[in-house]
Amino acid sequence: MEFDLEQIKEVDCIMVDKVYDQCQQRECYPEVEIEIGSKSFETIRFKPGFIVEDTLIISDIPNKPHFRRVQFRLRVPYEVIMCDDKEKEGFLPDTEVDIVMFIPDARDEFEFKIIVETSSQLLGQPIVSEKKLTFAVGLFIIIKVLGKVQLLVPTFGFCPEPPECERFQPEDICDNFDCHPFPLFSPLQYNDIFDEED
Repeated sequence: MEFDLEQIKEVDCIMVDKVYDQCQQRECYPEVEIEIGSKSFETIRFKPGFIVEDTLIISDIPNKPHFRRVQFRLRVPYEVIMCDDKEKEGFLPDTEVDIVMFIPDARDEFEFKIIVETSSQLLGQPIVSEKKLTFAVGLFIIIKVLGKVQLLVPTFGFCPEPPECERFQPEDICDNFDCHPFPLFSPLQYNDIFDEED
């Protein structure tokens, strides 16, 4: 959907979580192990990573105003789906994060939030040996500094009404059958076959 800037109707003040700073980091775990017993597994699913409670420390850096040292422990849960649909839950090895981020000076009541986003990817083929599942994981991390502020933004008015929802309808096997050509009920005659060959 395209908008003509000349159609701006008004300027609105909105409350948003503004991203003051963000950075990326990656980790590789070549050997993650979990006991699965004698059962076979179907797949491994990763859940969103999170900052472990009581591990976040934000401290000033001498001679570097408006920047802070940010330290925390990151934990990423995962689950192994077994062939009997049961689940085995575990965590990737904790990641110790120690970085510098832009967190400007603010009034005491203003609160910055540190949030993380993760994307975990299997590397190579998981191996099952001696009732243990071993696999390698590549972890992509984005760390953000958020602050809730008021922003003045140009607007085009309220959003238009959304389109109608598409209702789910199970496929009817008879729909395809109705399109099939009607078959011949009588066998071909001699002339029908050999005249075509000539």
